[in-house]
Amino acid sequence: MPEKETLERAAEDKREGKSPSTQAGEFVREEIEHIREGKHGARSAKQAIAIGLSKARRAGVKLPAPGKGRASKGARKQAARDLRKGSKRSRKVSAKRSRATSRALKREGHSAASKTALSRHAHAAAKKRSAASRSKAAKKAARTRKKNRS
Repeated sequence: MPEKETLERAAEDKREGKSPSTQAGEFVREEIEHIREGKHGARSAKQAIAIGLSKARRAGVKLPAPGKGRASKGARKQAARDLRKGSKRSRKVSAKRSRATSRALKREGHSAASKTALSRHAHAAAKKRSAASRSKAAKKAARTRKKNRS
């Protein structure tokens, strides 16, 4: 279950008209913090991000599942399932399943949330995109950046 603060920040992003991926970013940030605090670990930065996105979808963020060719069939199905769960009130989660998941994550390392690991992941993800796509994103970031008022 995401922390109250995270849900509030995501709701604020939604009110401000920000994109679903920005809203989901709050959940990813929370997940990274959990790993850094030592609550649990993750096998890789990619897994840490995936857990955050899954929590976001289950919390009601309208983040679509990745398209064909963007993720494995299993990951796409899971994302679609998470999205459906977020749109309706679900039953209580099985305690046995919850415990199994958290115990498995506790066995993993904590370096997945290190600055190096996240930087390496970002670099690898950017490399998969075209120059035009990266340029367009940079221009939008510059255009929508919060201006310094000092």
